[in-house]
Amino acid sequence: MGPILVFLIIIFTVVIDFYWLDRDRKRWGWMKSWSTRNKALFFIGFIVVSSLIYIGLSV
Repeated sequence: MGPILVFLIIIFTVVIDFYWLDRDRKRWGWMKSWSTRNKALFFIGFIVVSSLIYIGLSV
């Protein structure tokens, strides 16, 4: 599977889980008092770490 497709799948699943599947805020409720900027930084960091893990395991 191409690396770009894997990154898109990771991003897509996190966004779907955050906005659509977690309606009761059971998984992401601990972030409800965070500002939008902090949430964006968290998700960017999550994507970077996930990408580094994928690249590290691929090599």
